[in-house]
Amino acid sequence: MASNMSEILSSNAMRPRRRKVQNYLLIWVDENIDVKNEDCQNTLAHLRNVVKEVNVCATSEECIEALIDVDGGKAFVISSGALGQNVVPVIHDMACVDAIYVFCSKKARHEVWTKKWFKIRGVFTTIKPICESLKKVTRECDHNSIPMSFISVQKGSASDENNSKQLPAVYMYSVLYKEIALEIDDDDTKSINNLFKYCREQGIAENELKEFQREYQNNSAVYIYTCELFFYTMLNCALWTLDTKAMTKMAFFVRNLHRQLEQLHKDQINEFKNTFIVYRGQGATEERIQQLINTKGGLLSFNNFLSTSEKQQVAMGFVDRALGKNNLAVLFTMVIDPSKVSTSNTPYATIDGLSAIPSEKEILFSMHTVFNIIDVKQATGNNRLWEVQLTLTDDNDPQLAELTKSMREDIDGTGWPRMAKLMYTLGDFGQAEEFYKELFEILSSDSDRAFIYHKLGNLKDQQGEYQEAVKYYEGSLEIKRKTLPEDHTQLAAIYQQFGLTYDHMGDYSKALEYYKKSLKILEKTLPPNHSS
Repeated sequence: MASNMSEILSSNAMRPRRRKVQNYLLIWVDENIDVKNEDCQNTLAHLRNVVKEVNVCATSEECIEALIDVDGGKAFVISSGALGQNVVPVIHDMACVDAIYVFCSKKARHEVWTKKWFKIRGVFTTIKPICESLKKVTRECDHNSIPMSFISVQKGSASDENNSKQLPAVYMYSVLYKEIALEIDDDDTKSINNLFKYCREQGIAENELKEFQREYQNNSAVYIYTCELFFYTMLNCALWTLDTKAMTKMAFFVRNLHRQLEQLHKDQINEFKNTFIVYRGQGATEERIQQLINTKGGLLSFNNFLSTSEKQQVAMGFVDRALGKNNLAVLFTMVIDPSKVSTSNTPYATIDGLSAIPSEKEILFSMHTVFNIIDVKQATGNNRLWEVQLTLTDDNDPQLAELTKSMREDIDGTGWPRMAKLMYTLGDFGQAEEFYKELFEILSSDSDRAFIYHKLGNLKDQQGEYQEAVKYYEGSLEIKRKTLPEDHTQLAAIYQQFGLTYDHMGDYSKALEYYKKSLKILEKTLPPNHSS
C-alpha cells in the first residue's frame, strides 16, 4: 500500500511543473521570427539570461492577447519596427506594460514616431543594449514589488479570535516562514543541491547556477542578495506570490542573510545608539496608495528584506524613475529609534562594504520589518507622489503582540508542518495540499510520512473527495501498524477518521465498523472517567 500511495502522490502535484520565478515576463513580437534559426536562438538565450519567461509572437494580435492574459506583475515588449507602429498605440497604456523596445535594422526610419511614446526605451539594432536596459528595469520592478502587509489595529477588540482575524493571511505566512527558516539548521551543501534541482525544473541555465555557486563560496550572503544573480528576483517573486515550494528551497539563504545582519548589527552597535532616519522610494499602484491611506495609524510590514538608504537623493532616484513612466510613486521616511525595538527580531546594518552596489549608503533590514504608519499625504506640487512617515516597531509591539497571540497558539509545533497547518486553518486547502506533498519529499521518516498521509486525508475529506481521503488514511494506517501495537490510541484516531469519512459518504455500515474499532481501543486504553 505504501508504494501505491507514493505513486498517487507522484502522479499528482509532485510532478515537477514550471513555476513563475520572476514578477515579470517578456514578449517578443516580430512576424519574421524563426525560433529554429541559430541567430534567433542565440538572441533568445541572451534575453532569457535576464528575463526567464520569453514569449514569442508572430502577430500584433498574439501580442495583445498575451498581454491581456498577464496575471499580475509586469511585461516588457520587444517589437519589430513594422509591427510596432500598429501595436504600440494599442498596448502602450496597458497597466502591465512597463517598457517597450523597438528592435529593427532600420533605426532612422523608426526614431521619429517612437518619440511620442514614453514607455519606448529606444530603437535598437542589436540585442546587447536591450539586455543591458532590461537588467535595469527588471531591478526596478523587483524593487517596486516588495511584498507588504497592512494591519489596521483596533484597540479593545472583543477577543483574541477577533484579533487573529484582523491579520492578513500574507502577514501570517510571512511571520511563520521567517520563524521556520531561522529554526531549521540544514546543511548548506544539501540545501544548495535541493535549490539547484528546483532551479533546473524552472529552466534556470546551468551557467547561472555555476555562477551562483562560485559567488556563494567566495562572498557573503549580503553580496549575493545585492548582486545581479537570479536569486534576488526569485526570492522576491516567491514571497510576492507565496510560492511555498520556492520558499522552502530558499529558506537556508534567508537564515544565513538574517544571521549575517545580526552579526553586522552587533559589530556596528556604536553607530546605532541614537535615533536616525532612512529613506525608501518606489513606484506604487493606486491600490497600494489607498491601502496606505486606509491603514494610517496602523501597521505596515515589509515581508522581504528591506533596502533603504541614509541618502534621500538615492530614494528619490527610484521615485523619479517611477514618475518618469507616468506612474504613482511613494517616498517612505522611516524613523528608527534603536531603544524601542529588539534587534534580535529586526536586525539591520549598513552594508556598503559588502554590497555589490556600494555607493547607495544602504541600510538593509531583515525580512518582515514592521512599522507604525504615522502619516500619509500627497506631495506638494506633485499629485502622483505620496509621502509616508513611518516609525520602526517589531513583533513585541503591544498592539501587534496581541494580534499574533492566538495565531501562535493555534499554529503550534515545529518546522514546515506549521506552515501547512496555517494554510489548512485559513481554508487555503489547495495550497495546503501542495505543501504537504512537498513535505513528503523533504521529510523521510515513517512517522513524518504517516502524519502527511493523515493530513492529506483530512484535506480531501474537507474538500468532499472522500475516496481520496480513504486512500490517504489507508497509507497512514499501514505505516503506523508497522511500528505501533494494535491497541495504540493513534490507531483509534485513524479509525475514527475512517468512520467520519464513510459517514460523509453515506456508507453508514462501514462508518459504524470503524467507529467500533476506535471505541474498542479507547475502552481498553483509557480510564472509565476519561472525557473522550
